[in-house]
Amino acid sequence: MKRTRGKLLLLAMAMQLSAWGTAEAAGPAFMHTGGRTTQPVGHYEFCQKLPRECSQRTPKQAPVELTRKLWARIVSINNSVNTRIEPRTDMELWGKEEVWSYPDSGFGDCEDYALEKRRELMAIGVPAGDLLMTVARQSNGDGHAVLTVRTSLGEFILDNLKSKVLPWTATDYTYLKRQSSQNSGVWVTINDGRSDAVASVR
Repeated sequence: MKRTRGKLLLLAMAMQLSAWGTAEAAGPAFMHTGGRTTQPVGHYEFCQKLPRECSQRTPKQAPVELTRKLWARIVSINNSVNTRIEPRTDMELWGKEEVWSYPDSGFGDCEDYALEKRRELMAIGVPAGDLLMTVARQSNGDGHAVLTVRTSLGEFILDNLKSKVLPWTATDYTYLKRQSSQNSGVWVTINDGRSDAVASVR
């Protein structure tokens, strides 16, 4: 089973790396963000347990340069986390909804996948201000959490429901809010611009 998973991971990485040209040609495509908004309840409680994770300050600066090497690391981490973490709902894991945590047990739901990807990308030197937990609404109306990576070539989405790292404009989500690029404990609104839908989450 592990060998099969390894082969699938290598195949997915190869396919994603071959899409480098697509990323390079995507051009600057950044979400339009607004003012401060409410912090998701799960993230607030996560911050209470791990204050250091939510007190990172990043000076206002240009997004991280998206080199071939960094793209390869983003793709690798996205595929690795998606492959090794098994999906479980918060209710299954904790007996209640909206628990944000690192999936150290090997299980987690969407925000847990995103938190782990953020942690691993920070560990290789990507600034916290370029790794933003983001809340979206799926086309079926369900809430979802992903990781937005800000780069010199635009913003890309790392998602546990999709194997590819995509420009945010290539996804079918309606983006609602995300962490501030300057303060990891603050959340700001997103004006998606691709939809007139107005929605909010707890």
